[in-house]
Amino acid sequence: MTAVATHRQVSNLPLLVFSVMLATMMQVIDTTIANVALPDMQGSLSATQDQISWVLTSYIVAAAIATPATGWLAAKFGRRRLLAFAIGGFTVASVLCGIATDIGQMVAFRVLQGLFGASLVPISQSTLLDVFPREKHGAAMAMWGMGVMVGPILGPPLGGWLTDQYSWHWVFLINVPVGIVALIGVLSSMPADDTRAFRFDWRGFVFLAAGIGALQLFLDRGEQKDWFGSVEIQVEAAIAALGFYLYWVHWRTAERPFLDLGLFRDRSFFAGSLFIFVLGIVLFATMALLPPYLQSLMGYPVVTTGLLMAPRGVGTLVAMVLVGRLMARGTDPRALIFTGLALTVVSLWQMAHFNADMPAQPVIVAGVIQGLGLGLVFVPVSTIAYATLPMASRTEAAGMFSLMRNIGSSIGISLVMTILSRSTQLNHAELASRITPFGHEPLPAGLDIATTSGLAALNGEISRQASAIAFLNDFWLMMILSAAAIPLLLLFKRTPRAAAPAVPSADH
Repeated sequence: MTAVATHRQVSNLPLLVFSVMLATMMQVIDTTIANVALPDMQGSLSATQDQISWVLTSYIVAAAIATPATGWLAAKFGRRRLLAFAIGGFTVASVLCGIATDIGQMVAFRVLQGLFGASLVPISQSTLLDVFPREKHGAAMAMWGMGVMVGPILGPPLGGWLTDQYSWHWVFLINVPVGIVALIGVLSSMPADDTRAFRFDWRGFVFLAAGIGALQLFLDRGEQKDWFGSVEIQVEAAIAALGFYLYWVHWRTAERPFLDLGLFRDRSFFAGSLFIFVLGIVLFATMALLPPYLQSLMGYPVVTTGLLMAPRGVGTLVAMVLVGRLMARGTDPRALIFTGLALTVVSLWQMAHFNADMPAQPVIVAGVIQGLGLGLVFVPVSTIAYATLPMASRTEAAGMFSLMRNIGSSIGISLVMTILSRSTQLNHAELASRITPFGHEPLPAGLDIATTSGLAALNGEISRQASAIAFLNDFWLMMILSAAAIPLLLLFKRTPRAAAPAVPSADH
């Protein structure tokens, strides 16, 4: 059997790893860093509540639409050129966001940020897979995973600190020095690669972009617009379904489709994509729930909330370091994934027993355990997913992998926020129905329903308790979903030990 090269040689591997990691973290942090700055931005840009939400929506939708194009762009222009262009464009777009003077400019520049940033994560992942030999893929994915997993956790506290100490403008301007360093590092260390010229599948791109864009809008705006009670949401759902169907039909007949869905025939890649989809739901849904729980129910300020979420990132970092070494020693990735899912389930069980009057310690403990669990899952899944794919398919596969994670995160956030809103209303109605002038225990002082102030205070306490129950219901749901993902381990094949040579085959 003829040996096949499994990695590329580079002159300065540490600099390349540092540079692509920096680019990855810059893009991932920007998905969450602007969230806490929205109130300040709304006043400064004279925007309504609905308009300011587009600062987040425009970025997410633009990145989701552009991500699948990463494979074609890398083949056409080369990964080095594409990565340098994406970093430079993202940095310039960040400057434009930082100096925007009205909401129209801000949304337009956030679209640019999303378009340029879309390829940063998949290109960084496929680059690390190519420059490390297969037996070190676990360590490579551990390093890459630090940026992808820790970035969203660092975003809110960093954004809150910058907004509190300086202004919301620095939420975007902070990318300038980071982008410059990453760009210089990539240009200095990343080797030029081969390019392949083939026709761009415009029809497939339009179908897929329509489906993905409409789906993201549907998920992001559904809760605000009362879902299918809104004509806008009905139209977005119809466009999403039609776009995906037309692309599937087009893919079956096109000679060179825009995105090769045939990659999902690879069992390991299909299983990895399902896992990263579920991981996206759990990671981003719990991240969306915890800050409002800590701020609105436990009364913590923004900066303290960020500090209480930091131990989760510490747990993830520890898991990343540990799992890379374990995989290099030949530990079965499936055992690591099972352990990680079990820890995630335990952490969510703890969160489902939170109460609004508890100290900070349970939040920290649950965060560390969840960080450990998610870290133990992410690296093996990211490694196994590409184990049987040929090198030539890695960039396109990485784009699909990132897209699955992003769609999972959008679905997770949309799901828990919808359940939170509706469950709060139902819980409020149920609790309020039990408070009558007769037939209940004496109420605490200050909650006398015979006075206007007492009635208002009582309603506030009922709202607080109803919201607390709704949060716990969401944590229970995430726990059940994490446990339900465990049987998916059966889809993974047993991978060879790291010491055993492996030859990729184009037949997979």
